[in-house]
Amino acid sequence: MKQGLELGVSQHLALTPQLQQAIRLLQLSTLDLQLEIREALDANPLLEADEETAELAEEPQLPVMPEQPERALEFDGDNEIPQELAVDGNWEDTFIDLGAGSGANSRDEDDGGDFTAVSSKAETLYDHLLWQLDLTPFSPDDRAIAELILDAIRADGYLGQTVAELCLTASEGRSEPVDETELLSVLRRIQHFDPAGVGARDLAECLRLQVEQLEGLDAQLREAALSVLEYIALLGEHDYKALQRATGLPAETVDQAVHLIQALNPRPGTSLDADEPEYIVPDVLVRKINGVWQVELNPAIAPKLRINQTYAGMIRRRDSGAENEYLKNRLQEARWFINSLKSRNDTLLRVARAIVQRQVGFFEEGPHAMVPLVLQDIADELGLHQSTISRATNRKYMHAPRAIYELKFFFSSHVSTSDGGSASATAIRARIRDLITAETPGNPLSDNDLAEQLQKAGINVARRTVAKYREGMGIASTTERRKAARRKS
Repeated sequence: MKQGLELGVSQHLALTPQLQQAIRLLQLSTLDLQLEIREALDANPLLEADEETAELAEEPQLPVMPEQPERALEFDGDNEIPQELAVDGNWEDTFIDLGAGSGANSRDEDDGGDFTAVSSKAETLYDHLLWQLDLTPFSPDDRAIAELILDAIRADGYLGQTVAELCLTASEGRSEPVDETELLSVLRRIQHFDPAGVGARDLAECLRLQVEQLEGLDAQLREAALSVLEYIALLGEHDYKALQRATGLPAETVDQAVHLIQALNPRPGTSLDADEPEYIVPDVLVRKINGVWQVELNPAIAPKLRINQTYAGMIRRRDSGAENEYLKNRLQEARWFINSLKSRNDTLLRVARAIVQRQVGFFEEGPHAMVPLVLQDIADELGLHQSTISRATNRKYMHAPRAIYELKFFFSSHVSTSDGGSASATAIRARIRDLITAETPGNPLSDNDLAEQLQKAGINVARRTVAKYREGMGIASTTERRKAARRKS
């Protein structure tokens, strides 16, 4: 399945919906996006790079932050978009690959100018889902069910066991069995994780979940697509007349719904492919200017694209010849690509600014001042779906004064405090590291000791949680630290 824009000469080009294209671009890492832009420029004569921004990319600068744009994934209609879209391709070949990618760790040091580093760890689908699970409030029982469901999700994103089988496994060791209603309730919450469509039990459910989570989609088109998915067998047989009869929708609406569905990803898990580590290029730059923390897109990776006016001037509205139709299609694709790229950058910038605004304490004082933050907090603030925030933070990096961080770094779960408030897991890790750094080498603190110290500071955390955080930071156990101290002495 070929990734990227299909830009061959054809009078009946099946155009990718602008909405779906913008979502795919938002999902791409910076390096993948740059490759996508280069491919689009090479393939589409109606698309060209602005010479001024091409020169700017050679020498990155940090301009003062402009006013924040109040927009997200917004899409305007275009009169030149064909009313009937081609749907005569092979079913298995007409899905658009939504892109492969992998997560990466943030850097530990700021190199001051070189924006490229090698990721030390590639992220799997399971890692990505577990990160979202850690940021989602569950009761202890539901958390155990959720972890069981994550274990059952295959690499392609589908649930690998039946609900009945999962209920049996979840009931082991419990006084009362887990019924299907309880398990399905947890499954539905996981099915709202990113990538959209994950945790589905079959193809129809996978595509339905993606349609339901598309932002900015016309309500009537959404309902039409959901209606068509109720008859997925007819869709797979390309029996569009039967689809019209079954759904009661006109041919034009069925065509639009089918085209939308064919632009979805039937294997959502493949959008995260951790075969190789990625090079890191920051998407946004953060700097304190005149006492205010400001965020800007990295100008070195945000080239300005425009329509090639020479070729655009050759298009004649009433000419239906092959060459003219080719130029018209390329013009429409160029407009869609430019608008989709702008929507991606606007969304990424809004999310990054919202994060910085919430985590000012971290930028001022360090990890100890990190506040609890979950995806839904930013989603509610910006009026976006949680899965959109996940896409905008996964494999996206921020160059700050201290280091380069993945945007996901700024999200952490809540831990209750004695005063009724909450503390960030990141801040707690920083406290644990400080306590261990200050301990007497010959008499290191145990996990119980660390938990007691944290409780004295008003942070209610169990010993096993301390052990989990300590191990996650790569800090040795009490016994190993004591042995290391003896060897040094």
